[in-house]
Amino acid sequence: MSVPKVSVLMPVYNTQENHLKEAIDSILSQTYNDFEFIILDDCSTDTKVEEIIRSYLDKRIIFLKNDVNLGISESRNKLIEISRGEYLAIMDHDDISLPDRFKEQVNFLEKKLDVGLVSCDVKVIGSSPIWKTPENNIESQLLMDCCICHSASMIRKSVLIDYNIKYNGAYTPAEDYALFCDLIGKTKFYNIRKVLFHYRNHKKNTTHLFNDRMGKMAAIIKNETRKKFPDLWELIKTRASKTSRIKLFGVFPLLKVMDDNEVNMNDIISRVRYYLFNYILLFEKKTKL
Repeated sequence: MSVPKVSVLMPVYNTQENHLKEAIDSILSQTYNDFEFIILDDCSTDTKVEEIIRSYLDKRIIFLKNDVNLGISESRNKLIEISRGEYLAIMDHDDISLPDRFKEQVNFLEKKLDVGLVSCDVKVIGSSPIWKTPENNIESQLLMDCCICHSASMIRKSVLIDYNIKYNGAYTPAEDYALFCDLIGKTKFYNIRKVLFHYRNHKKNTTHLFNDRMGKMAAIIKNETRKKFPDLWELIKTRASKTSRIKLFGVFPLLKVMDDNEVNMNDIISRVRYYLFNYILLFEKKTKL
């Protein structure tokens, strides 16, 4: 049996029937075909989950079940250990990969050998705005927030193996963000500026069910990563303030414009202040960068 180029890793647990079918169908409909599709059931109590998966006769599907409930982080690590592909396509059990997702991501990783993780822009199902992910300077932006869609990402497996990087259950449900931060300095990241993925935002997904813990874990990850990369964090904080002046007739001070940044736990805020005659504050504008 030939070794596939891509391993698609999808843990499932009590997934809603129509969501699970749409997720599986989206993988089997990929225009890129050289993959194995490993589906790991983490002891679902809903028997329909297994029935649905076994109803598919596609030979690329490898269906496995945990003997006990391991949780999402350990299940993801188990999928990585089982996988045979050079590239790992992450997939969540209720999302949708558009037909060209694998083709675009594999082509990119084949050309850019220094990139170890690639994701893309994302459409939120049932919502009109597009999540436009940053294309460059992702390492710096990870010190501010999780700017990569995990379930839309493809990872070069060798990077995880070479640096012994795994999902850390201590940070669940933000284990994906922790993994991204562990990869800083070890590989490059890239987001393809195309919508190749549809994310399902509903009341029963992890983000909603564990919202409070998600926020706490994300804050811990940020603080630890900023301490680990102080030079990078300092560079973000100390972006030089800019001051410009407008003089009447080129002599008399009329307007002073000061542009600087404020940094808090989650954001960098650009503050632009306008002073009349250099001293009288007219107004100020704040923008989140």
